[in-house]
Amino acid sequence: MYDLAEVVPGRAVEPGTNLLVAGPPLTGKRRLALQLIAAGHERDEGALVVTTRDSARRILEEYGEMVPDLAEADLGIVDCVTRQQGGGDQLDDERVAYTASPVDMTGIGIELSELLERFYVERGLQRNRILLDSVSTLLMYSDLRTVFRFLHVFTGRVASADAFGIYVVDASAHDDRTLSTLEQLFDGVLVVEEAPDGGEPRTELQGL
Repeated sequence: MYDLAEVVPGRAVEPGTNLLVAGPPLTGKRRLALQLIAAGHERDEGALVVTTRDSARRILEEYGEMVPDLAEADLGIVDCVTRQQGGGDQLDDERVAYTASPVDMTGIGIELSELLERFYVERGLQRNRILLDSVSTLLMYSDLRTVFRFLHVFTGRVASADAFGIYVVDASAHDDRTLSTLEQLFDGVLVVEEAPDGGEPRTELQGL
């Protein structure tokens, strides 16, 4: 089981679960998703982040705020941003793999599979949490059908690896048809809403 205690007290999910984290901007949904990923560190679980909106450097900075011993953390990142923004000379290293852009979904899938296999084979990590941030960015560059096909393969890979997949989407950026189509791919949805008093965001877990 994968514990959700840091975000949803008293809840856990089965290996192979895919969870969509949905909410409007400025509700902290991305940080909640990162917290769910970082929570596995204390349980000796691996963490893989596919970022289509922020650089690997930014992810490392934020993750380091949640995991003090970052150098020892089992963290892998697929950076789909840096080369697109002009960092074409960035080379892959043990922790970060780069793709050309969020449009390169084939490359994203290949890099994710290689990192996941490395975690299993070289590090012996049988439990891994995988974050895709964000689905909305993918939809900015490709049509719904293309993104749906990509996510169908992605979620299937998570399920077959007994991993825990977490996907962030800006619910206000897409119409109801798009969201309902995407939701078919996931086992549940974590809805994040802004608190009326401006405090901690409210969360509701649906479908699990």
